[in-house]
Amino acid sequence: MNTRTFLSLAAAALLGWAAPALAQEPVSLRVAYVQAPDHPHGLGIRKFAELVQQKSANRIEVKSFGSATLGGDVAVLSSLRGGTIDMTVVIPSLLTGMAKEFVLLDLPFLFGNYAEADAVLDGPVGKHLLELLPDKGLIGLGYWDHGFRIVTNSRRAITKVEDFAGLKLRVPQSTIFIETFTALGANAVPMPIPELYGALEAKAMDGQENPYAAVEALKLQEVQKFASATNHAYNPLVVVFSKMKWDKLTPADRKILMDAAAEAGTYERKVSREGNDKAAESLKAKGLQLNTVGAAEVARMREKVSAVNAKYVKEGGEKLAAEMMAEIEKVRGKR
Repeated sequence: MNTRTFLSLAAAALLGWAAPALAQEPVSLRVAYVQAPDHPHGLGIRKFAELVQQKSANRIEVKSFGSATLGGDVAVLSSLRGGTIDMTVVIPSLLTGMAKEFVLLDLPFLFGNYAEADAVLDGPVGKHLLELLPDKGLIGLGYWDHGFRIVTNSRRAITKVEDFAGLKLRVPQSTIFIETFTALGANAVPMPIPELYGALEAKAMDGQENPYAAVEALKLQEVQKFASATNHAYNPLVVVFSKMKWDKLTPADRKILMDAAAEAGTYERKVSREGNDKAAESLKAKGLQLNTVGAAEVARMREKVSAVNAKYVKEGGEKLAAEMMAEIEKVRGKR
């Protein structure tokens, strides 16, 4: 065998050994969320999984766990930071313990419509907030939609601020929600979603507050009589990923996930907003008594929570709050 032939065979052998090493390894992701799979959150996760599968040529698999099967929001966030769950979707209030600035998105009666919310979330303020997460063990992939929150209860319709007096209301495990409803006169009790239905059924709680789609998905019309459109808060859905897992991914795989989250977010926002409208009609047909709170009474409610608002503007950052309000005012000026 001459030298040239030997070198050719050696090179071929080396390339043969290198090929498997260069092949991209399969990736499996665990995504957990508290709502049911047929809720807009679940539909968004399903779309995300489909897009990831397509963009990765079936190499990245997304396994989803809905209906709080892996725990409530707080437990799941802890698992993300520990690396045992890879992704979830949460409302901003659940991130304030890590990055206090997120509290600004939960200011009571902040947004008047979806356009105002989208302008803030898709602009510099929303980007800045996501950039705070890596230091806390999370990667923010973007904002989806949860919707405007309304109040349900088993005792009476909420038509004026005085109607909150004495109501035992379940709220998220967040101080701003507790203080908001305490200021309105209710007895606010923080509680994980998995415990909610049982507490309402047993009359341990009179009511709760969530968007219409969540009310229907959780079948709360079975244990509630009244639904009042206070629209006291708008919740985006923050898509968060475990930094421990993220750091192990290739740049190409990270781009696949970012692109899929953005595309799925466009879909989920549409499904969520249409779903909330449909859920309101469906809940009414199922016997829940719906009412809209008038503008004058909303103004009175806003006045009742003004001290809460001022406190959390200071806590979240007055400069950032001013930037956020400037974005909202731009939208209002175009109407």
